[in-house]
Amino acid sequence: MSFTRVLIANRGEIARRIQRGCRKLGLETVAVFSEADRDAPFVAEADHAVCIGGAAPSESYLNIATILDAARATGAGAVHPGYGFLSENAGFASAVEAAGLAFIGPGPGAIAMMGSKIEAKAAAETAGVPVLPGYRGAEQSDARLLQEAQALGTPFLVKASAGGGGRGMRLVTDLADAPEAIASARAEAKGAFGDAAVFLERYAPRARHVEVQVLGDSYGTVLHLGDRDCSLQRNHQKLIEEAPAADLPEAVRDDMLSAAVRLAQSIGYRSAGTVEYLYDPARGEYYFLEMNTRLQVEHPVTEAITGIDLVEWQLRIARGEALTLAQSDVRFDGHAIEVRIAAENPAENFSPETGRITLWAPPAGVRLDSGVAAGSVVGHHYDSMLAKLIVHAADRAGAIRRAVAAIDTFAVGGVGLNLSYQRALLTHADFQAFRHHTSGLSEMFPGGWSQPAPDARDTGLAAMALHMHLAPAGGSPWQSLGAWRITAPAGRSGAASYWATSGDEPIRLSGTPAELAALFPDGQSITVESAVLTGGRLSGRIDGVPFTRIAHVERARDHWRVHLQTPAGMTVTDLRTLEDQHLARASVGASGADLLTAPMPGAVAEVRVALGDRVAAGDTLVVLEAMKLLQSLPAPVAGVVTEIYCAPGDTVAGHAPLVKLDPEETT
Repeated sequence: MSFTRVLIANRGEIARRIQRGCRKLGLETVAVFSEADRDAPFVAEADHAVCIGGAAPSESYLNIATILDAARATGAGAVHPGYGFLSENAGFASAVEAAGLAFIGPGPGAIAMMGSKIEAKAAAETAGVPVLPGYRGAEQSDARLLQEAQALGTPFLVKASAGGGGRGMRLVTDLADAPEAIASARAEAKGAFGDAAVFLERYAPRARHVEVQVLGDSYGTVLHLGDRDCSLQRNHQKLIEEAPAADLPEAVRDDMLSAAVRLAQSIGYRSAGTVEYLYDPARGEYYFLEMNTRLQVEHPVTEAITGIDLVEWQLRIARGEALTLAQSDVRFDGHAIEVRIAAENPAENFSPETGRITLWAPPAGVRLDSGVAAGSVVGHHYDSMLAKLIVHAADRAGAIRRAVAAIDTFAVGGVGLNLSYQRALLTHADFQAFRHHTSGLSEMFPGGWSQPAPDARDTGLAAMALHMHLAPAGGSPWQSLGAWRITAPAGRSGAASYWATSGDEPIRLSGTPAELAALFPDGQSITVESAVLTGGRLSGRIDGVPFTRIAHVERARDHWRVHLQTPAGMTVTDLRTLEDQHLARASVGASGADLLTAPMPGAVAEVRVALGDRVAAGDTLVVLEAMKLLQSLPAPVAGVVTEIYCAPGDTVAGHAPLVKLDPEETT
C-alpha cells in the first residue's frame, strides 16, 4: 500500500523516534497531541500537527474516532501506533484499515489472538513452544479456579488474560490466600482492561525475562533479530534491558530463537514483534509468556547490535515491501544496554516527579531517545518514562562502563529522575555477575535504596561552583556578595557563607579564585587553586593535582541547586546564601502541619475520611493518582477532620490543600 504521510498515534520519545524513521524514507509526519502536550518537542518537529483533545488519555490518545478524523483531515495514508495506548488494540487496527489507511503493525487478527494471554498460550502450545503449567480454561467460576489452584500447588500466579505490565496479577504462596487473590486480580483486570478473565500458572522464582525480536513481511518470511534480557524489573515494569541476553546456554538460546520464529509463522505475523519468555536457570528450561504485537520500548538495543532499523522496516513492510534479508544476513555485533529514564524518586517509594525541566544536559557520544528538552513540562497524566539512554560496546562489561559513564555526566534540573538508582543497578555485583532476576530488587537492596549524598569535598566544590556562579563575569566575587555578606575578622578580605538546606551551620568560603578555600562546620577544609567555572565545568587544582568536573548551577524555588559530577556519580547539593537562609528562617511556621496538601499534581482517586472523623498520624486520608501510580497521602498529625477541599475525580495542582485537621493536643 503506497503512502507518503504517516500519522503517529502516540507521544513523547517514541513519536520522535518514529518521526526519524519517516524522515529517513522521505515520508511526512502528522503529530496528534493533547492539550497538555501542545508545546512538546514531538509536536514542534512534525510536518503537521493536530490537537485531538484534553490531557486525559481517554480524551485524546485513546480516542479512536478523533485520531481517524485527524488522519483524514491531514491526508495521512498510514497510522503508526508506537507502543502503549492503542498499539495492541485490535479494534483500532481494524478501524484504521476500514478507513482505507495502512496500519503500521500486524493484522488485527494477530493482535487479538496475542492480546488474550489464554489464546496466546494456546497458540504457543500448538506451535510447539513450551508454556508454564497452569489453568487457562474458559470456565471462570470460583469453584473451578480454586480446584485448579489446589491441583497446581503453590507458588502460583493469578494473571489477567487481557493484562500486561503487572496489572491484574497476584502471587499466591498459601492456598488460603487464593480466594482473595483471584477476586482482587479479577477486579483490577476488569477496571484496567474491561475483561475480568484470569488464568493460573506456576510461579518460577529467581527466573529471568528473555525475549526474542522477530520481523515478518506479508509474504510469509519471518526472521529473528536475536534476543534481549529484561530481567531487572520493578512491579513487572522493566528498568534496564540488554542485548544479547548474557550467560544463556547456547542450546537454550537457539531453541528460543527458532521457537519464536515458528510461533510468528504459525499466526501469519507481519511487522516487528516480540516473543517473551521466562527462563528458569535452576531447571535450564524456558516458557512462553506472551507476544507483544508492536514495537518494544527496548528495540534500540536490538538495533545497536544488528544495525537494522526496526522502524524503517515496519514502514517498508506496511508499504508492501518484502524483506530483503535472509536469516544468514543478520549479524550480531557486541553488546548494548538501554536504561529507562523516568521522572520518579526511587528513594521515596518511586513517587512520581512533576514540574518544568529547568536543566537538560545529556551526555555526548551515546544514543538518547528523549521526549523532553529544557523547558518541557512533566505532568501527571502520562507514564513517567521521559527518555531512554542506549550504549553499545564490544562486550557486556564495556557496555556497563559506558552506561555508567554516561549517567555520570547527565544533569537534569527541575524534575527529579531515577538516574542514580539506575547507576546503582548497573554497578551492583548481582547484575554484573548475572545473579539478577525478575523479582530480585529486594535482594539487591534489602534495606531499601537511598540517594547517594555528596561527601565533604564534593559539598565544598559545589559551594565553590555556586560562589563563582554568583560572581559577575570577569569581576571579583566580593563585589557582588550583597548586603548580607559577612566581613571576616582580623582585616581579611571577607568571607561568604553558604548553608546546606539540611544544616544549620554554614560552609565559609574565603580567598579569590586564584586560591579559594572552603571551611566546613566540623573544621575540615579544602582549597582549590586556579578555580574556574565556565561552560558547565568547574576546574582547578587540589594539592597540585588538576581536576575538572561537570557543574551546573540553577535556582530552585527558595535556594540554589548545584549538579556536580563526582566519583559516585552526578550528585545534587542544595545550598542557601545568607539571604536565602534569612528568608527561610522568617518563613518557619508560615504553613501549619495541620493541612494535608498534594505533593504533586494529580487526580483524586479516593477520599477516605469524612468531616468529623478522628484520625491518627499516618492514616491515609486521600489517594492520589499521578503517572499511572496511586499515592496514599497520610495524615500529617493526629486530629479531627474539619475541612475537605477535594472529591474523587477532582484534578488538583501540586501543593493544593486537600484536608484540614484540628490537631489533637499533646501533653
